[in-house]
Amino acid sequence: MIRINLDIVMAKRGIGLMQLSRLVGITPANLSRLKAGKVKEIRLSTLDALCRVLQCEVKDILEFVD
Repeated sequence: MIRINLDIVMAKRGIGLMQLSRLVGITPANLSRLKAGKVKEIRLSTLDALCRVLQCEVKDILEFVD
């Protein structure tokens, strides 16, 4: 199972949903769904933008849990 830790990374960086949405270029609704783990896929370009804006690595956002 893949766990999405976006909310944790956002909290550590002190960035809110609306601000991140604007900086990444995705809707707040889609970002909220991603945070909640209610998505089945994520575009690499979105993941790239999240990592760039949050100054983190993919492994900080996505975690494999056995």
